Amino acid sequence: MLQIAIAGSSDKNPLPKAVKKAKEFARELAKYKNEIILLTGGREGIMKIVSEEFSKEGGIVVGILPERQEGNEFNTIRIKTGMDFAERSAIMINSADVLVVLGGGIGTMVEALMAYDYGIPLVILTETGYRSDKLEFLAEDGYFDHKKLVRIYFTEDPKEAVNLALKLAKNRKS
Repeated sequence: MLQIAIAGSSDKNPLPKAVKKAKEFARELAKYKNEIILLTGGREGIMKIVSEEFSKEGGIVVGILPERQEGNEFNTIRIKTGMDFAERSAIMINSADVLVVLGGGIGTMVEALMAYDYGIPLVILTETGYRSDKLEFLAEDGYFDHKKLVRIYFTEDPKEAVNLALKLAKNRKS
């Protein structure tokens, strides 16, 4: 099974553009539910929206939760790490074959940078209305820095984000 992780805002009222794209991403991803396990931070906002859409199609959602939080009701499996948010993120990212950024603020951007630093393939959905859209400016040559640890892919199309994520995850497994 491929393990695709998502990073996204935990805002209880996420931005409408991001919500629309997150739902489209989750529905497209659910077409591959027999090949994929979805990893999330397990909480509210974009994470919850994607988890709901993916799980109602029969997909498995693993919520890797900070502290001892319960997370949202769409987590098929809850891993209560007992750790703070950044430590929990490290577990999620190290467990992923690819990370897809679906729009968010500092936590989401930290997860994107962490994935890059760990050499985890990275797809970033743009035009969400969140600050993470601006990560594209940091990677004008496709990388966050001179080390060129892993190429970063940007798209404003949720379906293309799924296709890229699947391709990158499969390449990583082979």
